[in-house]
Amino acid sequence: MRIAIYGAGSLGTILGAYISRAGVEIELINRNKAHVEALQTKGAQVVGTVQFTQKVVAYTPAEMSGTYDIIFLMTKQQHNAEVVSSLKEYLAEDGVIVTFQNGLPEMQIADIVGEERVLGCAVAWGATLKQAGVCELTSSPDALSFSLGAISSSRSHHFARVKELLELMGKVDVEENFIGTRWSKLLINASFSGMSAVLGCTFGEAAGERRSRRVVQALIKECIDVCRVGGIRIEPVQGKDIVKLLDYSNPVKKAISSLIIPIAIRKHARLKASMLQDIEKGKLTEVDAINGAVSNFGRRVGFPTPVNDKVVEIIHRIERGELRPGLDNLKYFI
Repeated sequence: MRIAIYGAGSLGTILGAYISRAGVEIELINRNKAHVEALQTKGAQVVGTVQFTQKVVAYTPAEMSGTYDIIFLMTKQQHNAEVVSSLKEYLAEDGVIVTFQNGLPEMQIADIVGEERVLGCAVAWGATLKQAGVCELTSSPDALSFSLGAISSSRSHHFARVKELLELMGKVDVEENFIGTRWSKLLINASFSGMSAVLGCTFGEAAGERRSRRVVQALIKECIDVCRVGGIRIEPVQGKDIVKLLDYSNPVKKAISSLIIPIAIRKHARLKASMLQDIEKGKLTEVDAINGAVSNFGRRVGFPTPVNDKVVEIIHRIERGELRPGLDNLKYFI
């Protein structure tokens, strides 16, 4: 069985290092030649909350050949039409693409390769690419978990193998209500990643600053409300019922929700949003697939999402060079 991680940046490199450390052969594929060369010569160096160096197999896309039974997809979602179309020729006849991307990417991928060849995985931990070949794990080691699901009623026969591979790094929850799991992850990304990118800070800093926390709370509330209107049941994250903990309908519950937010994110407090990392590198972000996905769904079900709309607007202004990430951007939410 041939297995690859396509788009092996921070998350993919760390996952690949764990799988390789368990003695399973897996190929890490990335367009960043410097990163690939560092992986080839020095191995994958994992730092942060866990520290180890692991020899890995790494290539650029131009060096790919043959077909793969399992491809873990970790590129940015805005490039899916191009990337997935190119990967189709490398996918075995009964192969499967497992998307780890933010937002709600499964249906777009299924349109290209077919529903039965798509699995989705929501990741409950974070990482940062520090330099070529060096990735920082920013989440607590006891928070390394995955939520795995399928959009087809008939799961790929590779489902069990994918689960086994992920379990080499952390706990895997198999989700029957996978769209609800996707929304759990999207809620976290829209609120904490959105504000991390807007303010230029970590998740913990976004939750700790009083004015910022009010916006985070409003983003969370919009996600909960739009799912309620759209008939989507948001699944728990790592055993915690987000809706029960953070939803509110009166001032007392709202105050309790505000107090819980920094506690709920403490295991990921050091995490810096991938959108912010993209901004720092001068790249376009995935905001349209994250906060924009909340806004789009809100329009579909007729529910307003002004706070998510504002995050999309601010981040696009940052991308255009009109604004910079910083606390001063809180004034736009007044």
